[in-house]
Amino acid sequence: MAPSRTALMAAAARAAHLLVDAPPVIFADTHAHAMLGPRAEELLSYHRNNGSHLVLASARAAVLTRSRFTEDRVRGFSQYVILGAGLDTYAARSAGPRVFEVDHPDTQSWKRALGVPSTAVYVPVDLTTDPLMPALISNGFNPAEPALVSCLGVTMYLPVKAIIKTLTELATCAPGTELIADYMLPPELRDERGQTYVDMVAPNTADNGEPWCTFFRPEDLTELLACNGFTDIRHVTERDAVNASLWDRSDALVPAKLSMITHARLQEVG
Repeated sequence: MAPSRTALMAAAARAAHLLVDAPPVIFADTHAHAMLGPRAEELLSYHRNNGSHLVLASARAAVLTRSRFTEDRVRGFSQYVILGAGLDTYAARSAGPRVFEVDHPDTQSWKRALGVPSTAVYVPVDLTTDPLMPALISNGFNPAEPALVSCLGVTMYLPVKAIIKTLTELATCAPGTELIADYMLPPELRDERGQTYVDMVAPNTADNGEPWCTFFRPEDLTELLACNGFTDIRHVTERDAVNASLWDRSDALVPAKLSMITHARLQEVG
């Protein structure tokens, strides 16, 4: 079985950063190359040969900044849940918290077959239809203990109903649980670079069976999160997701206003 096309593209973007971009390094995923398996050379050749193209450079910038922002915040948690984990490599690179990777079983089968050592607990769940929390708990997740939950490169592919279902289930986690998710902005909030990316990529993703179907204004997502018990909600641009010095570059990486990252916390009791 093969992973989703988007999972492969994201892993290729992380791997390519260390091959085609100049310092400073935004995010060093030293295991992403291995996750591409037999498709590594094919996928990385696009970046090697056309790395400065707006689509490829923008994809790298988005994937790198959201990954860096998230992993900078894992420390201090004993549980880390990755929704739509794709070909994420945190559990192969770190001896940190217990990692629960939630995704389609085809992607998880691909990762297992590669033989890359990992401490991840694989939790097969389709977020559009399957209950999330029972699956996590049956695989060892402790709902009484705070966790970091990430949901990167996922919300734009889910219908709003599935996003609400997922937030409602996460609301049953322990107070102090934090959520980090990225989301795509509607057309009126995008900059020119972001809109150009959409114009060039959206038709292709739809043709490959993974259409973007959900976009949020920050205030609308804030309301949705607040209704499910989340507080301390903030929204971070691609530019502001990492230290400003990382944008002092000589390569093609430029932040775009296409997606944002939200960071929220389940309310503490008392």
